[in-house]
Amino acid sequence: MSEIYTTRMAAVEDADIIAQQRRAMFEDMGMTVADESVTLFNAWVRGKMTKGDYLGWFITLPDGDVIAGAGLWLIEWPPTPMDVATTRGYILNMFVHPDYRHQGLARRLMDTILAYCAEQRIRVILLHASSKGRPLYESLGFKATNEMRLIQNYDHMLT
Repeated sequence: MSEIYTTRMAAVEDADIIAQQRRAMFEDMGMTVADESVTLFNAWVRGKMTKGDYLGWFITLPDGDVIAGAGLWLIEWPPTPMDVATTRGYILNMFVHPDYRHQGLARRLMDTILAYCAEQRIRVILLHASSKGRPLYESLGFKATNEMRLIQNYDHMLT
């Protein structure tokens, strides 16, 4: 990969960029993203970054333009038989601008995040993978789990 790219940590002031990359990530997966969800996420990520619970990394061009990014949400978790540590890492908001894909930038971001987790002794790292991202994550050792999900519809309770 060319060394014209720089990796840097995101600051709270970068929350707008993170929110816009998140929107683009979901749109790439074929989802419609409401402006309200972007606004609410922006407030959420600012709060988490201020408390140190969300860390972000960007890849930039020499002029400082951000072309890729990813985040790590540090989640308080109860000790389990798998890991007695009380912090888990959740990787989210992986996005590479379409003009810069297939150059190893997502892997570079993942390597950076995984190195940070190793330094902090965070053993359990979670993420949800799109079909496009799954091969990268599997190549890094991530395995599918038996997680289940229920999304309840409370609309009927509003009447």
